[in-house]
Amino acid sequence: MSKIRLSRVAAVAVTVASGMFSATSYASAQAAQPGAAKLNDPTIVAIFDAANTWDIETGQIAEKKGSNKEVRDFGAMLARDHKMVRQQGRDLAKKLGVTPTPPKDFAMAKDHQAAVKKLNSLSGKEFDKAFLQHEVDFHKAVLDAVTTTLLPALQNAEVKDLVTKVAPAFTAHMQAAQNLLNKQSAN
Repeated sequence: MSKIRLSRVAAVAVTVASGMFSATSYASAQAAQPGAAKLNDPTIVAIFDAANTWDIETGQIAEKKGSNKEVRDFGAMLARDHKMVRQQGRDLAKKLGVTPTPPKDFAMAKDHQAAVKKLNSLSGKEFDKAFLQHEVDFHKAVLDAVTTTLLPALQNAEVKDLVTKVAPAFTAHMQAAQNLLNKQSAN
């Protein structure tokens, strides 16, 4: 598989997992609250859209603030690919007639705001390390959510098929971030 094709597959995989991981986190938090609303399709679509937007934002930050070409290129790839996938998600929502409805108390939004604030406060190699560590940690969490919670729980055959097909790319994307982090740490 070509490097470009693998990065596109990885981007799709991460995006799908991002939305699902966020949905799973939200669902777990909601389950802990008596009388809380259940996670539904409009909420999942909104979370999926938000996850793509967040990957675009952090990628754009890295594209501007990365202290070397590899980090800037990695950020640019994230922003570019997630814009494409976000649009695909929006097109699918339109096709299905689903109006995205974000959760009332969107804890994941607060986590993203904190990550952006931290990344914006850093520069140079300190920024690179924090950005890449953020990517590694995020992908590890996504992989865990997909393998232990999401695949077994998915009911929609099309979504399950997509996740199954792109699951190997989750590891590849995480490893790419880890490899860049290791390279940054060695210098």
